[in-house]
Amino acid sequence: MSELQEVQITEDNPLLQDPLKAAELAAKLLQVQEQKHSIETPYGVVTVTIQGTPKPKRPAIVTFHDVGMDHKMCFDTLFKYEDMCEIVKNFVVCHIDAPGQEDGAAAYPPGYQYPSLDQMAETIPCVLQYLNFPSIIGIGVGAGAYILAKYTLAHANTVEGLVLINIDPNAKGWMDWAAQKLTGLTQSISDVMLGHLFSAEEISGNSDVVRQYKASILNSPLISNYQLYWNSYNSRRDLNLERGGGVTLKCPVMLVVGDQAPHEDAVVECNSKLDPTQTSFLKMADSGGQPQITQPGKLTEAFKYFVQGMGYMASSCMTRLSRSRTASLSSEGNRSRSRTQSQSSESGGGPPAPLAEVTC
Repeated sequence: MSELQEVQITEDNPLLQDPLKAAELAAKLLQVQEQKHSIETPYGVVTVTIQGTPKPKRPAIVTFHDVGMDHKMCFDTLFKYEDMCEIVKNFVVCHIDAPGQEDGAAAYPPGYQYPSLDQMAETIPCVLQYLNFPSIIGIGVGAGAYILAKYTLAHANTVEGLVLINIDPNAKGWMDWAAQKLTGLTQSISDVMLGHLFSAEEISGNSDVVRQYKASILNSPLISNYQLYWNSYNSRRDLNLERGGGVTLKCPVMLVVGDQAPHEDAVVECNSKLDPTQTSFLKMADSGGQPQITQPGKLTEAFKYFVQGMGYMASSCMTRLSRSRTASLSSEGNRSRSRTQSQSSESGGGPPAPLAEVTC
């Protein structure tokens, strides 16, 4: 057996020897990564969570969550996904919690006048002014998608792009309102919210995700605050979007909905009302009602292409999903060429087998 040789490895930046200093440095790094602010607005205090630092000449990514959630429940799975890290490094991220929905918030007293979705949209200028963000790329889900769309209609010059998941731009009709009232008499508020968040198939299958969110809503001390946000969502006004009309979203928009999601028809209708040259529509298979939770990899890839189309991250490396697809297609192509060469040697020629189509 050959004799082992000692190899000395030196570091350009040696580790700190003092454990107290190391812990202090780790705490500072964590604080830099995530900072919280409570911002006064005309419609209540809004809590925002910042990840990263502002990048010169780049918009901030601003998120707004759906009902029955805070920003962590809605977006943690997506923004902590491995391939999303590259995007987070290139943009500062600002998560906005609707008033009273953030973790640790106090319950509002009975009779509290909770802001409408239109009023919540007008809290966003206060947030951007406080943080000195001149422009944004918005990512909203459900009620949060409506709020960001409403803000964009009034402040188009500050929005460079929108990703709207499960958006319903229409006001509730009388039949919908009556059905909602009847449902509220026979179901608990947690069950009603679950029916908004997840598909019927997911709920009947009682998946781990559904059980987790049901328990979170049921056990939350903020259930009364959740209901106020829910009531505002159900009282929303029609955005009156019109393709080619005066009321439309003029920035690049990516509409996202899961297959068999409860909002599929609403998102399809919204797509028909927007400029097709500025709008992309992504219907995600096997994602249910919350694609940012159940399919973060596919949504990350789509979002990366979205921002690249806006002129950012042009030299970005491929996501793991893209790499696996490329490898799969290359492998398939090599097999096709092998079969072609074999056919040529045996029969004197013949067309190669076609590559299999890959879809999301």
